[in-house]
Amino acid sequence: MDRKLPRPFEFPWGQGQVVEEVSVLRPHWEPTIQLLRYEDGEESLRFCYYHGPRFGRGPMMASLQDLKELKAQARHAAPRIFTLLSSL
Repeated sequence: MDRKLPRPFEFPWGQGQVVEEVSVLRPHWEPTIQLLRYEDGEESLRFCYYHGPRFGRGPMMASLQDLKELKAQARHAAPRIFTLLSSL
């Protein structure tokens, strides 16, 4: 699914923008990795998922194939996510 970037996020401990996102569409859900950039410039990765148009509130579970596809997509479309994943 195509979601607009950047877009805001907010937690009790801070807020900022989702600045990069990669996902793989599966029959029942969409595993997703987002690069969150807080107002102070700090960055973190959020491993999440979508179920149709709804954001999933549980943990993301990913197969080896999901991870390979997410990383390949990041290589071309989300360079900062790719760099952070490559440091694992």
